[in-house]
Amino acid sequence: MNMEVKRNLIAGQWVEGSGSRVNENPSDKSDPVGSFASATADQVNDAVSAAKKAFTAWSRTSPQVRSDILDKAGNEVIARKEELGKQLSREEGKTLPEGIGEATRAGQVLKWFAGEALRIHGDKMSGLRPGTEVEVTREGLGVVGIITPWNFPIAIPAWKVAPALAFGNTVVLKPADLVPASAWSLVDILQRAGLPEGVLNLTMGSGSVVGNALINHKDVSAVTFTGSTKTGKTVAEACVKRLARVQLEMGGKNPMVVLDDADLDIAVEASFQGAFGSTGQRCTASSRLIVQQGIHDKFVAAMVERLKKAKIDNALEPGAEIGPVVDQRQLDQDLEYIGIAQKEGAKLAWGGELLNRKTQGFYLNCALFTETNNNMRISREEVFGPVANVIRVKDYDEALSVANDTEYGLVGGICTTSLKHATHFKRNIEAGMTMVNLPTAGVDYFVPFGGRKNSSYGSREQGELAREFFTVVKTAYTRP
Repeated sequence: MNMEVKRNLIAGQWVEGSGSRVNENPSDKSDPVGSFASATADQVNDAVSAAKKAFTAWSRTSPQVRSDILDKAGNEVIARKEELGKQLSREEGKTLPEGIGEATRAGQVLKWFAGEALRIHGDKMSGLRPGTEVEVTREGLGVVGIITPWNFPIAIPAWKVAPALAFGNTVVLKPADLVPASAWSLVDILQRAGLPEGVLNLTMGSGSVVGNALINHKDVSAVTFTGSTKTGKTVAEACVKRLARVQLEMGGKNPMVVLDDADLDIAVEASFQGAFGSTGQRCTASSRLIVQQGIHDKFVAAMVERLKKAKIDNALEPGAEIGPVVDQRQLDQDLEYIGIAQKEGAKLAWGGELLNRKTQGFYLNCALFTETNNNMRISREEVFGPVANVIRVKDYDEALSVANDTEYGLVGGICTTSLKHATHFKRNIEAGMTMVNLPTAGVDYFVPFGGRKNSSYGSREQGELAREFFTVVKTAYTRP
């Protein structure tokens, strides 16, 4: 099958790479999404040079110009949400409603930061020396390198690119090599919305080539990265070594606490959506279900019944609740952890087997383990798939202790009808985000996103706090 190769964008021109990669459809391996060029290290250098050259003019462009471009791009993304959502579902495997929802969110992010471009506030005050005035303002950093993961292929590029551009930075974007189509479409939309050449550059390809060249480039002022904790630490080391600003969003082993007084239906659905939504392939997944002993057996029985009813199918199949795993490598990892859990003595209460569907893809039944403890590898290491384990605890105090006993701290959830316990949990869970009677996923696009410990490093993403990473503060004195 001959497919047109989608090219990289460098200095306003679409250019070929050193080769190309076929973007596989995890729901149907006979239906490739497209072919995408792989950039070379020299092309990354060219992209950074173009971004550096464009920075001065772009950073001094009227905020209205930047706002209008982001708003126009956001409108097109939302107008094309069904098309873009279908493309996303084909390349990543999340269900069509999830794909359309993510595309919609990307458009909303662009439009929200169009407003933020007009809200770059400063302060003016009198200095202590007679007649002096002091101004405190924010400016763009320069060239920002953006490295995004495969599990949210349009939303995460949008919520990194949008604030970078809004605040006057120029960008070199490296999307996940596994899912370049959504990022390519986003860049194409932004470019046609009126960005000057060099302001936004797209360099697709592997982390070992493109990512490595980007994080080590002397002219990249800042790098924002979302991916694994292991890779994040490598990114941080490279950036800190040359004193570049760095922001990391990494892994999670998120707890969902279910107390005896919880509404069972709410607890089951929140746990199901949090643990298995998007095939469990998100850093906010609640893969540890910490359940108080009085409700434990009822909760497990109800969860198994919910999992029996879950429709796991082609991402485009009507009514599908859960799509396939993203690729063979991730499927192998999921199966490995299922085997590890069984060897550790965990009881497989449901699922964990490969599934056959009409199309050939990477289908795995959701796995639920019981009789686990917080010292098992299944409780401590991020699987990043449709795998969750239940940990029985005697009371709220033990539940909170187990929830906090992890190297990660992204999000923590609790299901309870007790205002006392909900309030205490929100204050004492060691996480950047917390949910009460809700799935651990689903953070609104206008509020801060991020965690603690090995889940995040640096300032928060999204919302007003995004300016903390994408701008630098300047203090200026004037004596008339």
